Amino acid sequence: MTDLSASSPVPDPAVVDPSSAVRNGRCAAALEPSPARRDGDVCATEQDQEMKITDSVEGQGLLESSMRLKPHEAQSYRKKALWVSWISIVVTLILAVAAFTVSFMRHSASAFGFAFDATLDVLSSIIVLWRYSNAAAVHSAHREYIACVILGVVFLLSSMCILGKAIHDLATKLLPEVDDFLFSVSIVSGITCVVLAVVKFMLGRVLTSRALITDGFNSMVGGIMGFSILISAEVFRQHPVVWFLDGTIGVLIGLIILAYGIKLLIDMVPRVRQTRNYERFE
Repeated sequence: MTDLSASSPVPDPAVVDPSSAVRNGRCAAALEPSPARRDGDVCATEQDQEMKITDSVEGQGLLESSMRLKPHEAQSYRKKALWVSWISIVVTLILAVAAFTVSFMRHSASAFGFAFDATLDVLSSIIVLWRYSNAAAVHSAHREYIACVILGVVFLLSSMCILGKAIHDLATKLLPEVDDFLFSVSIVSGITCVVLAVVKFMLGRVLTSRALITDGFNSMVGGIMGFSILISAEVFRQHPVVWFLDGTIGVLIGLIILAYGIKLLIDMVPRVRQTRNYERFE
């Protein structure tokens, strides 16, 4: 009977397998904590490594979500973003038509501003659809930045129209007309847009998508404008002397959208140029 111990010699414990010296791309010495290393040094080292990883990911034209999400998770969130965008397009398109009707029938500058913002929400959701239409480009930084630049241009154009209408109504002292239809549109619009904004913010944070967050910001502005229609109409009903509140809210919303659009372009245009050589999904 063959002695197994003779045929399978026990390896010398002093001999170390060279392949075991490196595990998962890290040195074996790094895996064992040094007794002289303090907790503060460990935290600082981990933060430095995280910053280096983020920089290298961005340098390859990818978003930070590529390091956080597994492939199947990223595709799952991408599909959710597409579904939310389609729902947003349908809902805000209906709200835009209703708000435009209220604006022309009741001479409401804030209703016109909301209608234009709802139209902007439709356009921004279409841009998000384009952004996530390509499954392979879910982490593409270049595609993300292009979508944000387009959103910035749309924001600028929309703000000009809102400001023009609101200033015209203030200059001509156009008085809004208040009725139940105006109240109904205001409440439905406000609640719907706020819900859409929260969902878009959540998805945008997971996917580290500035385009989705911008779309959510636009929906949040729409929700605020929806409630502002209700507030300004009620104030005008109780105090007709405050007729200018409606137009003033329209001017304020227009300025907010203008400022956000300018900031978006300032942030994103240089990034489009930096990442154009890394686009490989088209």
